[in-house]
Amino acid sequence: MPAPLRLHDTRTGKVEDIVPATPGVLRVYACGPTVYRDQHVGNMRSYLLPDLISRVARRAKLRVDLVVNVTDVGHLVDDSVADTGEDKLASQARAEERSIAEVADHYLARFHADLAALNIYPAAAYPRASESIDLMLRLTATLLERGNAYVGDDGNVWFDARSFPSYGAISHNRLDALQAGAGSSTDEVGSKRFHADWALWKATAPDAAVVFDSPYGPGFPGWHLECSAMSLDALGESIDIHTGGIDLRFPHHEDERAQTEAAVGHEVVRHWVHGEHLLFEGRKMAKSVGNVVLMDDVVAAGLDPLAVRLAFLRMRYRQQTDLDWDALRAADRQLTRWRREVARWAESPSEALHAGYDRRVAAAFADDLDTPAAVVALQELFADDAVSDGSRFETVAALDQLFGLDLARDVGRAPDVLPEGAAALLAQRQEARGRKDFATSDRLRDELAAIGVAVTDTAAGQEWTFG
Repeated sequence: MPAPLRLHDTRTGKVEDIVPATPGVLRVYACGPTVYRDQHVGNMRSYLLPDLISRVARRAKLRVDLVVNVTDVGHLVDDSVADTGEDKLASQARAEERSIAEVADHYLARFHADLAALNIYPAAAYPRASESIDLMLRLTATLLERGNAYVGDDGNVWFDARSFPSYGAISHNRLDALQAGAGSSTDEVGSKRFHADWALWKATAPDAAVVFDSPYGPGFPGWHLECSAMSLDALGESIDIHTGGIDLRFPHHEDERAQTEAAVGHEVVRHWVHGEHLLFEGRKMAKSVGNVVLMDDVVAAGLDPLAVRLAFLRMRYRQQTDLDWDALRAADRQLTRWRREVARWAESPSEALHAGYDRRVAAAFADDLDTPAAVVALQELFADDAVSDGSRFETVAALDQLFGLDLARDVGRAPDVLPEGAAALLAQRQEARGRKDFATSDRLRDELAAIGVAVTDTAAGQEWTFG
């Protein structure tokens, strides 16, 4: 029996068959958000990846156990440099003059709202780091007992990177080639046995903003430790797929893998799958650049949130891709056209779905989530008048379980009704454009806008929305 899905494994560098370790059950762990701010659309692309995997697996009749962690403690402002700095939640709480718990709850609720807007299925569990401290302390004790960790003279507990021979398997970094972090202080370097070691437990003052009791004194867990503890607890010692953004490959996933496997004595994650960066208007999203786009911004622009999902589906998950407002507007128009067609087809007698298009789209999804090819096939189905309307409706309805675009949303809804006089203006405008009389065309578009009819010019002609 063929594998239900093939994915690119970052560790091996190859597209591999995904065959669950437990027949009938696919276990997936996804690195979730640090809930100190809103997630921008680039972040949300990372959460579409496990959703697409889950949809393909469910079509293959697999049960999907998906776990997405929530980091609400332990992620430091400078963590990627030298295990230093203030906790991101504490910093944001001070800036917003709220408690850490209030900040975490607020942005977690916003995250779930964004997932729903993108039609991303909820995970089976969203364990929170702040509620998993005992798990992390037990894992730390195990690593100390096994000789993979040590307590520094500063009270920090460090993982001994050199105790894990296969360190670097995901990122292909070599320990002997890694340079000491540029931000490390003399004290921090002195507390480690090796500059590439990292903190499992960070010592802090008893009255710090973020502090928990431990056998090693007051402190808080290291960010990398959290995923090891929560994934083992939620999914056990055999996880089929671990996903995340490519920026997490090193050091986060490399460190997580070392901790997890050192603790249990064998390989735990069978496939590491990473999504690439999303650029917006040619640059990485950043406040300093001024190109951070939230899901709220998409809605404020009058666009369907699922236009973001369609725009993402036009891109391969493991390819760095550029997105802009023109692409989002085009995706929004495409969704409107498709939904109108599906609503029209629904009025026809039902017929069997078209097996050829069904197989073609399903095969594209199963082949390393080749969503661009799947979207092309969907477009061809919409244009294929040789397929009856009843068959096209059934086929699109079935395939939307993979696409997740809510293409049948307008079925049964009353069609848009133009205000009095608008139809004549639209006809006049279409005639003017045919004559290349663009001055008249623009004037008529303004007149239409004044009565609530928005007109957009596309390759297929002018399209309108009302209300």
